[in-house]
Amino acid sequence: MRLFFALSSFTLVSFSLLAADNPVQAAVSYQLSFNNAAHHEAAIQARFDGVSSANLLLSMSSASPGRYAPHAFAKNIYDLKATDSTGKSLSMLRISPSQWSVGQHNGTVIVSYRLYGDWGDGTYNQIDRTHAHLNMPATLLFAPDYAQQSASLRFELPDARWKVATQLQLQADGSYIAPDLQYLMDSPVELSAYGQRSWTVADQQSEATIHLALHHQGTEQQLDTFTEKAKAVVAEQAKIFGEYPKFDYGQYVFIADYLPYVDGDGMEHRNSTILTDERSLLEANYAQIETLSHEFFHAWNVERLRPADLEPFDFQRANMSRNLWFAEGVTNYYGKLTLSRTGHFDLATYLDKTVAAVNKVKLSPGRQFFPATGMSEMAPFVDAAVSVDPTNYANSYISYYTYGEVLGLALDLTLRAEFEGLSLDLLMRKLWQDFGKVGRSYTEQDLQQALAELTANPDFASNFFSRYIHGQQLPDFEALFAAMGLKLAIAKPTQAFLTAVTLVEQDKQLKVDSNPLMGTPLYLAGVEKGDLLLKLGRYKLGSKEQWDKALASYKVGNTAQLSFSSRGKTYTTEVTFTADPSWILTENKEASAEQLAKRGLWLKAQP
Repeated sequence: MRLFFALSSFTLVSFSLLAADNPVQAAVSYQLSFNNAAHHEAAIQARFDGVSSANLLLSMSSASPGRYAPHAFAKNIYDLKATDSTGKSLSMLRISPSQWSVGQHNGTVIVSYRLYGDWGDGTYNQIDRTHAHLNMPATLLFAPDYAQQSASLRFELPDARWKVATQLQLQADGSYIAPDLQYLMDSPVELSAYGQRSWTVADQQSEATIHLALHHQGTEQQLDTFTEKAKAVVAEQAKIFGEYPKFDYGQYVFIADYLPYVDGDGMEHRNSTILTDERSLLEANYAQIETLSHEFFHAWNVERLRPADLEPFDFQRANMSRNLWFAEGVTNYYGKLTLSRTGHFDLATYLDKTVAAVNKVKLSPGRQFFPATGMSEMAPFVDAAVSVDPTNYANSYISYYTYGEVLGLALDLTLRAEFEGLSLDLLMRKLWQDFGKVGRSYTEQDLQQALAELTANPDFASNFFSRYIHGQQLPDFEALFAAMGLKLAIAKPTQAFLTAVTLVEQDKQLKVDSNPLMGTPLYLAGVEKGDLLLKLGRYKLGSKEQWDKALASYKVGNTAQLSFSSRGKTYTTEVTFTADPSWILTENKEASAEQLAKRGLWLKAQP
């Protein structure tokens, strides 16, 4: 299928190509103003017309699309007041931490409140003199009775230079419309004097405009460079699926804030993506493109090709899925693979990133406790979730992003090595045609069945899922990489090793700042997070430099006395040095022409 794009200039104050000819009369309307932006406040008014119940239930979301953990968004709204259409004050009874009941109305309820926000990422809000960066679940009170009704938003901009970036549809009267609650809550908004680039993409089925709205402190030339990288990502990913998604309203929006006072993040939405980074494009050397690549792949995988256990999204609780290894992890795999194919990553960089992910899964003790599906079920505890008490995730958990990335890699290489002409690209295209494109959600069984149909080998599909998805085995990566003309080997076979642990220097003492991994010499010695390392053999330890010097004096198999302090008491024990088990992945200079051809089909731009 022929895919093409063209860069164009675009200078309207919103991203809607055309305002709707016939404005929708929404049952719910919101007005947002920012007169106190200096103190991170917005003033919000919500109006609900045609209220049929005696008491209108109002809610603040406890979940956000694209996030799987619960969030207490209601903590940041206050000064709530309710009136009817005549201005009569109505009582608001708080019936739960995130719900209120409003009665004695005349069929209309108007609620006003203040919103505080100063955390710029994909989940929360940031309001200041430079922008209003809004995630709707963290912003808007909503009425569950109106979940199927349309809603309109109107923004009072405090600065004439500010523009509106959103996937919401612009109306002729200057408001923005969402067809229902699900779409409204899935539609972030950026209000600022952002820079903008747009280009057209098309396939045989449809045409759409892609917009990049960048709020940053860099130059126009840097925005141009980043735009070219984004264009390459968008085009390359469309080749995998054979077509673009049919974007609602014919547009897709990248909303990026690269500012020193935001928090790094990426968050996918149906027709837009939030991208944040505290580094500038120049400072990061355009590394933000990796997050953009991951998030745009979600336009197919997750936003339209959706796990059945995430449907429908519930705004009042954590949303758990067993399929995040595929929804997020395989997306992570393609986010990086795309950048190899566009040339952003050279071969050495891509191999380093790939083996880093493989090492995390291979070396983590967590694999003995949960398979990939079980790691997916941990998302409500780890996906931007806040925990006061410490966890043992270093030993009990592997990110489903990383686990799924490695499983996607394994499946792709296995298909390429064992089935002539097959690849994970073709499986993704099949899943898109069978599920995502037609609006069908999938189950684990559907994924396995699709693999069985693609390979015409149900036994292969059953074995792969039972061993690696539902089981905790790992495939033979040495053989898989060898088939691509690559060499996998122990990185430092002769270097003495005790554990991969974070060490920090504190008051001329060396503190262990992460949990040692189970089974490693430091773990077996009884050392824990927070302990102070005092002496290794004849070497006193007070800095990372002294630690490295001490390790360098030993060989694999040597023993030494280790002294450490744990909660005020000193312990001395004997440790035996092992070899660092981490792998390194490099080119095989003696690779055959067949292996090089397979590698090219895997890592280079697709036709």
